[in-house]
Amino acid sequence: MSLPHPLDDPAFYDHLIAKRLLAWVIDLAVTLVLMLVVLAATAFLAIVIFPMVWVAVAVAYRTVMLTRYGATVGMLVAAIRLRRLDGSRPDPTLCLWHSAIYAGTMAFVVPQVASVALMLTTPYKQGLNDWLLGTTLVNRFIEV
Repeated sequence: MSLPHPLDDPAFYDHLIAKRLLAWVIDLAVTLVLMLVVLAATAFLAIVIFPMVWVAVAVAYRTVMLTRYGATVGMLVAAIRLRRLDGSRPDPTLCLWHSAIYAGTMAFVVPQVASVALMLTTPYKQGLNDWLLGTTLVNRFIEV
């Protein structure tokens, strides 16, 4: 089975860009809280390598959440789920790649712009990491 094309069943992809933005803001807040916990647990020694710790925490958080639930906390609140284009749930390796590529694209402006451009122009409203890995986000109320 594969996901329906957006022209055939647009309900799968309605309002995804706004929902992705909401999910991003919520996930940013969650990773910030996780970073505060890490900083406190290390007696603030992690501040020395803060950017590397932030990336590690963010990748771990996204990978675990995507593997277990097919969504991060932000995606759960926004009612969206990550799926492969064939409609199946992503496996742990794909979730790790998805998280790592996302972290890499967030480090530079050009990939961020490319990701937003892809969300606006691809039929499945995929970001750069989705486009590279053959995944997309769909509305949660439609389970595949």
